[in-house]
Amino acid sequence: MSRSWRSIASVSVSTTRDRGYPDAQVTSVAEYDAARNAYFINFTVNEGQRYQFGNVGIETSINGLNTDVLRSTVQTGKGAQYSVSNLQETIEDMAYEATTQGYSFADVRARLDRDVATGTFNVTYLVDEGARIYVERINITGNTKTRDFVVRRELAFGEGDPFNRSMVIRGREAIQNLGFFSKVEVTTAPGSSPDKVVLNINVTETSTGEYGASAGYSTSDGILGEVSLTERNFLGRGQYLRAAIGASQSGRTFDFSFTEPRFMGLKVSAGFDAYHRISDETTASFYGSQSTGGQVRFGVPITSALNATLFGGYERKVISDVKDNPAYKSALVNDAQEFNKAFIGYTLTWNGLDDVKDPTEGLYATFTQQYIGWDHNLLKTEARGRYFLPVLDDSGIVASVRGQAGVVNSLNGGSVHAVEAFMPGSSIIRGFEGRGVGPRLAANASGNSEYLGATMYAAVSAEIEFPIPALPESYGLSGALWADAAWIDGLPGTGTGTVDPLSQDVPLRTSIGASLIWDSPFGPLRGDVSHVLNKSTADRTQVFQITLQTLL
Repeated sequence: MSRSWRSIASVSVSTTRDRGYPDAQVTSVAEYDAARNAYFINFTVNEGQRYQFGNVGIETSINGLNTDVLRSTVQTGKGAQYSVSNLQETIEDMAYEATTQGYSFADVRARLDRDVATGTFNVTYLVDEGARIYVERINITGNTKTRDFVVRRELAFGEGDPFNRSMVIRGREAIQNLGFFSKVEVTTAPGSSPDKVVLNINVTETSTGEYGASAGYSTSDGILGEVSLTERNFLGRGQYLRAAIGASQSGRTFDFSFTEPRFMGLKVSAGFDAYHRISDETTASFYGSQSTGGQVRFGVPITSALNATLFGGYERKVISDVKDNPAYKSALVNDAQEFNKAFIGYTLTWNGLDDVKDPTEGLYATFTQQYIGWDHNLLKTEARGRYFLPVLDDSGIVASVRGQAGVVNSLNGGSVHAVEAFMPGSSIIRGFEGRGVGPRLAANASGNSEYLGATMYAAVSAEIEFPIPALPESYGLSGALWADAAWIDGLPGTGTGTVDPLSQDVPLRTSIGASLIWDSPFGPLRGDVSHVLNKSTADRTQVFQITLQTLL
């Protein structure tokens, strides 16, 4: 128990020194209460004076080193609160950047000058040539399943290369980020001569296979479930494999994916996806379909935060429109009608988040553009982004702003067919039924109106997520307040029908609401209570909905 409370005190000191208090001290006193048979521990925190970073400079004795590039790694800008972690991260990043410029033995130190009167630390980063030491040998142990080359390829150096501590640290982080190991330890030992070092990497394997079934519910799809098999380290080669069968009240899905993270030994991922999806005809969707297709893709890292994915594929879609139900006969498609499409495109992804699963700070954005041919001649473009920002330190309150837009252009001067139009839903604006917002056809003789979709949209959303007071964190519950706005416009081809003017008399829709978010065993679920402020006359609203929470 003593080790436990001392660990708490150590963490408290570390956290406080990252919040601007370099002289922080935490003391603890434990008292045993015999009557209650329990220990009571009192922590005393002495923060001291709060400091900020002052002037920041870079000095180097290495001829030819571009210090202007090194400045991009500085996380201790003037006016920012003092942080030991930011100092250390800057030192590591600066040493790595010097290495990429060809100075493999660069060593970075930080000289701190304290000014008590102004409460600042002036920082000078000293970049000099370090000792010329080489990696003699790399030993890897503990990898009972994962093959050696999977670990070695995460290192930006090999045996015989210069030894650079920042490169070693980045290599350890890269190995840990594979997700194949619960623990990664890197130590050094003297080599056969003073200028050589032996690198020992010890890993502890963790389970990388997931087998099981999940179930859930959403207001748009009803009860849904999935049986899946996932292996993130297939045959110990670091390959990703997934097969899944899903079902809901409105359809079934069959998916298979395979990814090789280092295609032909390069820093390029390659993979393919195959699927068969059955969508049933419902009162919300006048027609169903069976879609069979697949794609190949290649992922290329551009920078540490920016990645590009190139993809191309084919899909065959067969329409199902029940002829003995004239009240819901589609005006857009015919029963057994086929659509073939070949597509090629790219996606740019920017990931500047501090944590993808539970982000509190940073930007995540995607830009996708694809050409769709064969039975179509279209260019589809979508851009999405979300920025996260912590509101108060250590409060758990996180604000985010999300923006997204999309447009489908016909390249032959005709109209976009409805099967390729956007179907705006809760992922764009909340408070509306599925297929309940945007252009729709005028009601037929039975009084039913078919949803048409849109060829363009733009939306913005602001949200504040917060922990629920008095509830333990282990419950996985949090709340949110939000406001959405979306512009939905652009008409695809109307087939044999005509557009209901009341479905687009107000293109701008707005809504506000509150949410309860649960980090469930089946994935993050959220229940949204919405109030629509602005809508088109024919739009269909709903006060409550349950959906799966997504990053974008």
